[in-house]
Amino acid sequence: MRICTAPPNSGEVVLGLTLPDLLDEACQKNPNPKALNVFRDGRWISYSTQQLREDAEAIAAGLRTLGLATGDRVALFMYSDPDFVRVDMGAQIAHLVDVPLYLTYAPELLQYVLQHSEARVLVVSDHELLQRLRPWLPQLTYLRAVVLAQAEPGTPPPDDWPDTLTWLTLADLMARGREVLAQDPDLIRRLKQAIMPDDVATLIYTSGTTGTPKGVMLTHQNLTFNVKSAFGAMGRWFDGPNEVILSFLPLTHVFGRMMQYGYMNFGGAVYFIRPRELAERAQEIRPTMFATVPRLLERIYERILETGQSMRGVKGALLRQAIALAQRYRVGQPLRGKDAWLHRVLDRLVYSKWRAILGGRLKYAISGGAALRPDLAHFFAAAGIIILEGYGLTETSPVITVNRYETFRPGTVGQPIAGVEVAIAADGEILTRGPHVMKGYFKNPEATRAVIDEEGWFHTGDIGELSEDCYLRITDRKKHLFKLSTGKYVTPQPIEDALRASPLVDQAVVVGEGQKFAAALVFPNEDAVRSYARQKGLNPDQSLLALLREPLIRQAFEDLMPRVNAALPRWSQIRRMAILPAALTVENEMLTPTLKVRRAKVKQAYQQALEALYQTPPPEGEWVIVSMEQAARS
Repeated sequence: MRICTAPPNSGEVVLGLTLPDLLDEACQKNPNPKALNVFRDGRWISYSTQQLREDAEAIAAGLRTLGLATGDRVALFMYSDPDFVRVDMGAQIAHLVDVPLYLTYAPELLQYVLQHSEARVLVVSDHELLQRLRPWLPQLTYLRAVVLAQAEPGTPPPDDWPDTLTWLTLADLMARGREVLAQDPDLIRRLKQAIMPDDVATLIYTSGTTGTPKGVMLTHQNLTFNVKSAFGAMGRWFDGPNEVILSFLPLTHVFGRMMQYGYMNFGGAVYFIRPRELAERAQEIRPTMFATVPRLLERIYERILETGQSMRGVKGALLRQAIALAQRYRVGQPLRGKDAWLHRVLDRLVYSKWRAILGGRLKYAISGGAALRPDLAHFFAAAGIIILEGYGLTETSPVITVNRYETFRPGTVGQPIAGVEVAIAADGEILTRGPHVMKGYFKNPEATRAVIDEEGWFHTGDIGELSEDCYLRITDRKKHLFKLSTGKYVTPQPIEDALRASPLVDQAVVVGEGQKFAAALVFPNEDAVRSYARQKGLNPDQSLLALLREPLIRQAFEDLMPRVNAALPRWSQIRRMAILPAALTVENEMLTPTLKVRRAKVKQAYQQALEALYQTPPPEGEWVIVSMEQAARS
């Protein structure tokens, strides 16, 4: 088994640190007067690195007044903003374990995580979030106190507040903490000194595409090692206090959390926004970098294509030329002749405007959390917008591999970070070993043993390939592979990626376990379908199902199949598609909070459409079925 490690000059391996060490180091070496920034009440509010430390220390002392012991759990049901960062760091300094809760979790999952984690304190951002939890808070047998973050000191509890739960605002908690520190100035030093690198820092429950969420125990060293190695891979391209960062990833997710620790440690100025505010805030803040998930990049791409189709005149012609050139551009293959000349012209007239929408000084964006389509990385690179894709899991703190700025290779997730080993098992599964691998699943030793073997290799559940120079390519999830009745295995992800490359397609799920051919459940991009209908002279205001039955719209979906199948072996080609007038969302629980498709739920919800795909002839219901036979006839 070949083992891959980081390429030369990937930064040093740093062990033995705790999360409070990262903050102390930042205050000493990389202080920033605008370390954390949030827009509230019509203005930007800033927190310096030193203020963050002082607030976190007050919170730590305040938490300890609630009777918490080392290792007790503090749950965070909070927006991704400076309050989250301050409370998180306060819990770390207090030698407690925090448990972030996804804001998109259904009530039963919130209850499960709070009870399973044995959370003794719950910190909630505001009254709106608190209302989602109130009905069943008294049923949580371990919970002792609730802290409301966005409230004035002394704000009373809601009516009928249970006597069993202590009520505090964050301001009250910090005031308590400052009183304690005035009487015992040595408390913080003693707390920090007691924290060991191998102590659990946080308990992050996997969002779970199947089954009950598992609590991933990440230690201080898991996270601090990952921060140092991941940011070390960026090298000189992360310029500490000179970096201006837009942050819109949820801090409940380990990717956003690790990036925030890195920004803090290396001195960047972080501006917290919501994803839908990206274009507006980017022009105001002019970021030098941000981290994102592929879905946001896909939406930007879809919007560019839609604008190109609808814009008329000279500007429309130029935009369509720019799109066409970007679609055929390939990183590492210099343009020549007419294309090189055209690129220079379009860069001045079109691509520069795309960069201006993102503020005009973006060096790169980092993509993680799910697979990025290679065509998008090439497309944006043509416009001078560099997307660096990485790979990791909650259980690996999270980064395993990442693309470097100078040597990024679209279609791969880069090379290992310093201190991390990566290998491919005999069955194609990606394995990794190193200080980034979790301590285990909370109260679940059987599940831990199932994924971490005796040699310390963590079995990721992903299928992949390593190039000769150790670039990793993800091909699918191990559990997503399925076998046709012919005995052939189908790898769904590349087919789904190819379908989603069409602006008309929002999501796709390839099916066919035990059947004689592969098929797909396709969920259209409603905005794109209506825009296409308008261009074709159809009534765009009719129901989505009626639109999908229009011959011209149907034809557009039929035309997808030959294009998608062209790169596939004949036995794995999709033969039919059921186009469903529905959307997969976090709210309807068809997507996880990290935007991964819950395949089992989708198949269960659309069982009738799935069955129709394999009937002869296939009937239509609250969906539209198109087939290769129809595409061939057209």
